[in-house]
Amino acid sequence: MRMESLPHDVVELILERLPVKSLLRFKAVSKEWRSTIESSFFQERQLVQRKQSGDPDVLMVPKTPFHAVGPDLMEPLITLVLGSSASVKIPSPLEKTHYLVCKNTCDGLVCVYQTCEPCLVFNPTTRWHRTLPLYELQKYVIGLGKEWYFKLSPSFFNLGFGKDKLTGTYKPVCLYNSKEIGRQNATTCEVFDFCTNSWRYVTPAAPYRINNHSNPVYVDGSLHWLTECKETNVLSFDLHKESFQVVSKAPFADLLPYEMVLCNLDERLCVSALKWPEQVIWSFSSGNKSWEQMYSLDLDYTYRCHDIPTRLFAPHIYALMPLALLHGEKEKKKKLLFYDDVLSRKLVIYDPETKSCDAAYSAEVIGYTVCYFQSLFSI
Repeated sequence: MRMESLPHDVVELILERLPVKSLLRFKAVSKEWRSTIESSFFQERQLVQRKQSGDPDVLMVPKTPFHAVGPDLMEPLITLVLGSSASVKIPSPLEKTHYLVCKNTCDGLVCVYQTCEPCLVFNPTTRWHRTLPLYELQKYVIGLGKEWYFKLSPSFFNLGFGKDKLTGTYKPVCLYNSKEIGRQNATTCEVFDFCTNSWRYVTPAAPYRINNHSNPVYVDGSLHWLTECKETNVLSFDLHKESFQVVSKAPFADLLPYEMVLCNLDERLCVSALKWPEQVIWSFSSGNKSWEQMYSLDLDYTYRCHDIPTRLFAPHIYALMPLALLHGEKEKKKKLLFYDDVLSRKLVIYDPETKSCDAAYSAEVIGYTVCYFQSLFSI
């Protein structure tokens, strides 16, 4: 049966199961197909199908090599297709500037940032991108000059990227400690508005200083940060109400700042906590407001198997960065994909049933990593 003889609603069901690359070509078939593929309703259904059909792809954003002397050494972006050996180089919209990457994506959109350069939101599948204007902190730092800038910690601030669940509005958020720039408040919060193409302050900002060793993570309509208090807590920012609250007292409250990181695993707020010689992954249950242990990795075994420096060879061992839970067909408990943030050379898959770790990808330098599902979305 030819496609043109099928009812259009049946054609839509077929199209939404196709790869994005094919859909971009099929927009040229007819005006009706183009209108369908560009509709927000179709794009939402396509993304749902993509999430249900398998694991996310891994985007690797290059970081500055230790021997770098200029921007000409910039490497291309690379997408890794999990479950295969395929890694695809994609054209970069980053224009030879080294960017940090937000540790989560929204609807296949990735947000990257840099202290003194405009932020960028882009879709690595369609190559769509949008450059944001400088926010006030960036203008302030630029105005002070390079001499003052290099006195700041490299992790002076970390950008968050999320979505208001009720309105569907995307929101980049910059929350940063204020003492470093001579302000009285504990933190300052700036939110970007895509409608006005401008940043604005949110008041009151968070009453607690934040832990800049851990990037903010988006889960279920809110962004989350670890606090820099005597006892670490998780701070939540509701992207609809634009208000802060403490989620819950954490079982990892006594750890050092670099020994824990936030992550999103299967749309659940999680914390990866280093308690040598174990790496414990905690998951937050929003129902009973408690933390549950998901995984426990033997770090001594894992590090030695994959040539990652242990405490014997490095002064600080940072918490491993979990990236995703992988959807196997037979496993009772999902495998965990995590990132070696010490040397930035390997993506590793941990099997909780066999307690074994296998390298999913390795390179001289991987860069900054983030998982995403291929989509047609833009802003």
